[in-house]
Amino acid sequence: RQHFETFSRRFEGTEVSVALLSRVVGDAQSRKVKAGLADGSFRIVLGTHAIAAKDVTFADLGLLIIDEEHRFGVKLKQTLRGLGQKLHVLSMSATPIPRTLAAAMVGVQEASLLSTPPARRRPVRTELAPFDRASLKTALTREHRRAGQSFCVAPRIEDIEPILAELRKLVPDLSVLVAHGDMNPSEMDEAIVTFATGDGDILLSTNIIENGLDVPRANTIVVFRADRFGMAQLHQLRGRVGRGRLQGLAYLLTEAGKDISPETRSRLSTVLAFDRLGSGFAISARDLDL
Repeated sequence: RQHFETFSRRFEGTEVSVALLSRVVGDAQSRKVKAGLADGSFRIVLGTHAIAAKDVTFADLGLLIIDEEHRFGVKLKQTLRGLGQKLHVLSMSATPIPRTLAAAMVGVQEASLLSTPPARRRPVRTELAPFDRASLKTALTREHRRAGQSFCVAPRIEDIEPILAELRKLVPDLSVLVAHGDMNPSEMDEAIVTFATGDGDILLSTNIIENGLDVPRANTIVVFRADRFGMAQLHQLRGRVGRGRLQGLAYLLTEAGKDISPETRSRLSTVLAFDRLGSGFAISARDLDL
């Protein structure tokens, strides 16, 4: 939806029509989009895996872009690549999967590394520490004072309510929006997009926000029980902040009073040491006669 709004603004006033197709689109609008793709009246469609549905056909599909490629299964990607006869495919990911890397190594796919950050972008300052109420309050209040927003990420859906209660005690003057996978899809979508447009001080969610969300005003992220997240997840979550000109801050919190294993500490230390700012990985697939 966020990509759809961006594309709509950029192609406004041109003859290029843009459509949105996902589970949050109503049935009537969905039928309209599918008809427009079939007859070619819609030239660009932004969507989820709903694009791979059996009743979706394209008049003349020429380019497929798969963003966050590591989030798609092999079977689904094969289905997507079969949507057009002579289809150009661009797969992008900040955390490329071994299968894709192997395909690039043997020459089946071309690979490009994006290693230069946007102009004036600062590296995200990351801290690893046990949970502390005073420090948490200071971090959220500091972000609010510089007219920014904050992400708070819980490892499980059942952790949302206890953290929400804690936030309401610590920062009662800040508004908190909630988003997680057990919510009604339209309600979850509305909460995330509302936050992305600048409403709300804190978005409390699970790791569903780790991919693609662009909120320039959000420059602080707090990850609760960071030891329960994988390294790739933590890289992705940290990438949600520092997307503007302000300094991004990421706080990886562990459970207070409890030690973490050496393996977990090593994983978290790697996240601290690795600056993923501005890095990206793009795979371009050509039509090859193998």
